[in-house]
Amino acid sequence: MKKNLAILGSTGSIGTQALDVLRNHPDLFGVEVLTAQGNCDLLISQAIEFRPNAVVIGNEHCYLKLSEALKKYPVKVFAGQDAIAQIVEMEEIDLVLSALVGYAGLKPTLNAIRAGKHVALANKETLVIAGDLVMSEARRNNVMVLPIDSEHSAIFQCLAGEPHGSVEKIYLTASGGPFLGKTVDQMKNITREDALQHPNWKMGNKITIDSASMMNKGLEVIEARWLFNLLPEQIDVIIHPQSVVHSMVQFVDGSIKAQLGLPDMKLPILYALTFPQRVKSGLPRLNFADFPQLTFEAPDTKLFRNLSLAYDALRQGGNMPCILNAANEIAVSAFLNNRLSFLAMPDVVEYCMKTATFIANPGYDNYVESHGEAMKLADEFILHL
Repeated sequence: MKKNLAILGSTGSIGTQALDVLRNHPDLFGVEVLTAQGNCDLLISQAIEFRPNAVVIGNEHCYLKLSEALKKYPVKVFAGQDAIAQIVEMEEIDLVLSALVGYAGLKPTLNAIRAGKHVALANKETLVIAGDLVMSEARRNNVMVLPIDSEHSAIFQCLAGEPHGSVEKIYLTASGGPFLGKTVDQMKNITREDALQHPNWKMGNKITIDSASMMNKGLEVIEARWLFNLLPEQIDVIIHPQSVVHSMVQFVDGSIKAQLGLPDMKLPILYALTFPQRVKSGLPRLNFADFPQLTFEAPDTKLFRNLSLAYDALRQGGNMPCILNAANEIAVSAFLNNRLSFLAMPDVVEYCMKTATFIANPGYDNYVESHGEAMKLADEFILHL
């Protein structure tokens, strides 16, 4: 039987690659729902090709254009953030792929879980913001949260069949981004264009900047804590410029398992969508002769302070990771709009972590309030720089 999918963020980097996977496996998947924030033209073409039951555009100003373009097709059209959060509850959906960017992924993912839908999660911020709440709801509703991040997919694959409690620690690998080996002086005048030149991965702007600043790896550390029920000291980050070893698990007996492959997001997407099966694919194969050296080194947390800040937020717990994430969203947006220097982004995050209201045991409403407060503080800080 086909799995019926809802793809949230179908016009973004992960969403478009997921649809490539579906094109190559039309016998395995059906498309029930596609959503986008504002890329109306691409959403229209996707809807015409895949004929989902429904589409949702987050930007309500695009509703008329979208509905007019699809009026001769049997596709329901909705608009607005509330519609995205509600559409995941459709009875026909088997699996929700959440590829939304940032905080926007939290409410739809929670709604999907509460509706009993399994979730393939590419939106790491959902677990960064409210990991305890999300995973508690997943357990309560007997729902699987399947990671799509290549690093967490690697850990998930390495843990398959291993007994509970056998993990000593995990290693999340990081490419080091475009600025590996640079000095502070060399990075003082980094431009938007410089930071968007990732050496190994093709990603959206926000995650590419996060990768360049090492915040992406910090967010992944927090995500891993909740996905795999680990303590902060059980999670290490190691720089691996070739991006061939996607991550590793060290077990209590001292052995280490790793998952390797070429840097192609279609592989972890396919694994999440077909789990617990492995499906034959036409994806490129790794040729070890092409990589005569696989190298590893410790991250420079003095230069890339975001990684240290993420560990600090994780150890403090409560709403601190939510504050970190919100401040970073504002900092990245300001950098992309040439309002903030690359090296000043951690300053924004650190200020908000010191200034925003700390809540030790937050609920959903507290996360919403903390997100708003941190965004406001970050905006004000940038304005007065």
